Amino acid sequence: RDTFKAELCFLISEIFCHGDLLRTIQTAKLFDDDKHFVDMKLKSNPDIVLSSFNNLTHGAPNMTVPPSRLREFLSAHFEEPGKEFLSWSPPDWHDKPQFLDGIADADLRSWAEKLHHLWKSLGRKISEDVSAHPEQYSLIFTPHPVIVPGGRFRELYYWDSYWVINGLLLSEMTDTARGMIQNFLYLVNRYGFIPNGGRVYYERRSQPPFLSLMVESYYQTTKDRETALPALEKEYLFWMQNRSVMVEVDGRKHVLNHYDVQVGQPRPESFTDDLELAEGLTEDAAERLWTELKAGAESGWDFSSRWFVDGQGQNSGSLRDTRTSQLLPTDLNALLCRNERTLAHFYRTLGDETAAARFDKALSARLEAVEAVLWNEERGVWLDYSLVTNTSRPAFYPSNLAPLWAVCYSQDSMGQKALHYLQVRFANGVPTSLVGSGQQWDYPNAWPPLQHMLIQGLSSLPSDEAKKLGFDLAQSWIRTNWLAYIKYDAMFEKVITICSRFSYVLGFGWTNGVALQLLAQYGDRLTSNSIPDGSLVSFSLNMAVALLNVVLYLFL
Repeated sequence: RDTFKAELCFLISEIFCHGDLLRTIQTAKLFDDDKHFVDMKLKSNPDIVLSSFNNLTHGAPNMTVPPSRLREFLSAHFEEPGKEFLSWSPPDWHDKPQFLDGIADADLRSWAEKLHHLWKSLGRKISEDVSAHPEQYSLIFTPHPVIVPGGRFRELYYWDSYWVINGLLLSEMTDTARGMIQNFLYLVNRYGFIPNGGRVYYERRSQPPFLSLMVESYYQTTKDRETALPALEKEYLFWMQNRSVMVEVDGRKHVLNHYDVQVGQPRPESFTDDLELAEGLTEDAAERLWTELKAGAESGWDFSSRWFVDGQGQNSGSLRDTRTSQLLPTDLNALLCRNERTLAHFYRTLGDETAAARFDKALSARLEAVEAVLWNEERGVWLDYSLVTNTSRPAFYPSNLAPLWAVCYSQDSMGQKALHYLQVRFANGVPTSLVGSGQQWDYPNAWPPLQHMLIQGLSSLPSDEAKKLGFDLAQSWIRTNWLAYIKYDAMFEKVITICSRFSYVLGFGWTNGVALQLLAQYGDRLTSNSIPDGSLVSFSLNMAVALLNVVLYLFL
């Protein structure tokens, strides 16, 4: 029976991950969102569904089936998305977590209470039927309830959950946070890494590895020393064995990490977008593009001009020029630097000095590599590194400052130089780049996790100037999101900085988590009616250049 069940689970991939059925349904464009189909539940076992599909398409020219017949097929064999979840309100939620008392501004304190209430609406529990019949679902069963991002993102997602868990811990919902961490440990033990999200079509790619930091946050709050180290080290080894590359600079070899998903075919949840993007390319070129798009999705920045590499190896082009795997990202390597420090600390806390020394050594090698390859002395900041040209990429991204957040540098002067690199005053948040490519991880969008990492990095520096800039950015971000909540009675996935507009995806898990963390950190000073001094941009590339880039990308 177990062998038969495993074979059926394998067949589910022929429906939701690749194959003729997936291609036929998605290219028929029966739904506004490609994610709709791949989130549907089968009414019977996948072998029966595939057999019925083969009968439907047998003899049809080029497997072309009228949309009406495809709808009949779907109605007969699939259920609508969302039925795999049960309504669930976190039992550890309560009205008045202590951090609320530290928020001086009455309007912001009232808002924080409402954000605290949102956790109840974002809670999801997976039906036991998913565990009993995994062959009928694209959803990956995990044993504990979760807080989801919101909107079309119905299921668990990896890196989003770091900010969600930090928010839950502030809300004193330690059981819910612990359950989410246990889900991720379960996934590491099952796959050897954590998939992008909780669906089978995400099984071949991950997201930025924040699990060790989730465990660190939980430990710092609860002092619970239940060890998760075997799984944490297992995930770390996945990144070192499958997502690392050796690079030589000034005669010395260094190992750093990148995003690299060696799986072709369009992404199932964005099938038609990927297929249309590759129109006119050779088969090999299309497959290469699709692997690079998956690597871009693994980065969490899907998509951005950050990953563009044109025919001359330069940081320009369009989405078809995405070559994520050919870049060594500053933020990924800063994150792994922090992972190594955290794992060393965990092992030392548990008395395993041998293992701690092993991660001390890895951290030392990482620091040397980051400073040799990613630090740019001329610009006074860390920059992504191109494996195509073997040079730094000078474009501005908030991620260039990620080593501040991770404390991934050995010389205090680097922190001060990085502060001078970033002299920014944006009224509505720091944009993800200064390039208006039309991609969502570019100008003019500002994303909550990047704001938080930037603010935390600045606040960690010893200078008053850095701490003031960190606070000013926090004040701007909090006021922008508070005003949005007042106007729309909702929290949003991201902010459009040039006009204080907001993305349409509501929820939103990490937005709530970041807001709660900033309210807890600066609650004694934040105000609902304040705009920090210097709300105009002051940057080495001025706003005129940024706006010109927008025009060039969108209209030329």
